Amino acid sequence: MPTPLPKKYRNIVRALRVRRSSAGLGLFTELPIEKGGFIIEYTGSVHTRAESDTRGGKYLFETSYNRFIDGSSRSNTARYINHSCAPNCEIDIRRGRIFVFAKKNIPANSELTYDYGEEYFDEYIKPNGCRCNKCKIYS
Repeated sequence: MPTPLPKKYRNIVRALRVRRSSAGLGLFTELPIEKGGFIIEYTGSVHTRAESDTRGGKYLFETSYNRFIDGSSRSNTARYINHSCAPNCEIDIRRGRIFVFAKKNIPANSELTYDYGEEYFDEYIKPNGCRCNKCKIYS
């Protein structure tokens, strides 16, 4: 059974909606979010490195050397947050859990994005080209 959300995040309700974006489906906020504000937790089943290597997949999130969260379930709304080279969100891993926070003030109706990191970028994004707003401007 997962540990409960830390008290300071329990009563925060965000108006988030999955809809079309430049990279397929994306997660958008319907209300403004202040810089540093908690947005959502990335959730899923927990696996070891060996299990993750066997299963594979684009939604595996490493929280420590031997612990991965498989966020492929559609009930994990955070899985719809797309990569951006100029993100408005950041990830904070605390006690093996993955929390998403606003990196800056985010206006209403904005797509939520974070930097997936170099390894993911090189394996999954680079071969097809980055479709984030920053890269679309320069392509």
